[in-house]
Amino acid sequence: MDTLGGTSLSEDSPSVQAHLSILQAIVLRMATNSSACKAWCISIVSAILVLVADKGKPQHALIALLPTLLFLALDAYYLSLEKHFRAAYNGFVAKVHSGVVRPADLFSIEPGVTAGETFAALRSFSVWAFHLPLVLLVELVRRYILP
Repeated sequence: MDTLGGTSLSEDSPSVQAHLSILQAIVLRMATNSSACKAWCISIVSAILVLVADKGKPQHALIALLPTLLFLALDAYYLSLEKHFRAAYNGFVAKVHSGVVRPADLFSIEPGVTAGETFAALRSFSVWAFHLPLVLLVELVRRYILP
């Protein structure tokens, strides 16, 4: 097994534990960012719809689709990053358990997410189940609620 400064890179190694902690923190940050995207999206869309209702111009309700689509893309990106880092975490743990982890593995944390992976994240229930009803709500408000 490789060593780092004379210390074996086993699962109990402080450097291995630190690397795993960093990966866990990144995954948590991506999940928090995704949640914040949804909260900001609701706030901004609600504010736009209130302003549109106040002005009595239902055709302007479609403006609320812009932040919805932007936050949809950002949410999918954060989800694809989260999936990538979870896979990196699992891959690193597999290397540790098989005894093939190298010191260079400890210093390599890269997002490496492609546009295809981000588009694939759009199919996730956590993304479309939030944003699709929001788009439908904007259309419902535009057609039936506003004068």
